Amino acid sequence: MRFAAIADVHGNAWALRVVLADIERRAIKTIVNLGDSFYGSLDPAATAELLVTPKILSISGNQDRIIVDPAPGIENTADHHFVHRQLKREHLDWIRTLPATFRLGDDVLLCHGTPSSDEEYLTETVTPNGARLAESGEVAARLGDQGASLVLCGHSHVPRVVQVPGGSLVVNPGSVGLPAYDDDQPYPHKMESGSPHARYAIVEQSSSRWNVELISLVYDWHAASECALKNGRADRARWVATGRV
Repeated sequence: MRFAAIADVHGNAWALRVVLADIERRAIKTIVNLGDSFYGSLDPAATAELLVTPKILSISGNQDRIIVDPAPGIENTADHHFVHRQLKREHLDWIRTLPATFRLGDDVLLCHGTPSSDEEYLTETVTPNGARLAESGEVAARLGDQGASLVLCGHSHVPRVVQVPGGSLVVNPGSVGLPAYDDDQPYPHKMESGSPHARYAIVEQSSSRWNVELISLVYDWHAASECALKNGRADRARWVATGRV
């Protein structure tokens, strides 16, 4: 089994085009998308034209879910209006069909955050002092007894390969299109990859083990950043252009 994993595109079609071209160049036939595909201030429409295809196996992220099932107050935000102006009805219908998790065979589990929540980090823990790498026991508790030897997740936008002793290998491919952000829940914190590169992962099974290659690609992040700035999000423009908050 050999496949590519992408996550957290967030409407960055410039980055997604380069990632998909690199995957095709490597002749990788299977692509899994771990969610948060469109939300942001970039180019949701072009992103949808690239992602909404049977060739890519997609699941839902928390910021896909809120497009079609917004919590109180979300539907009145500028971001929500922006995404809905861009996406077609068939794209919204497609989002509604996305599962929260998915299994590839018996041994691979796809989730956006954790197997039970698309809003919880799997490999990070947020404290009053900020975000840190989660302890092995914390990761194991969040995984529960799902039994997969490989778990693929997104949500934090930080590329990671974390081995739970005696348990699953957890891979976060990093974010295709938004390499940094800040949040205030459950405490104020920031996630930073440290550079503006588009990221994804290649995963290959060797006997009973998994080899993982974390890929970082150059693309025209200046164009993406200028788009975010034009759309009124100077913060996202900075995140896209630098990979830092």
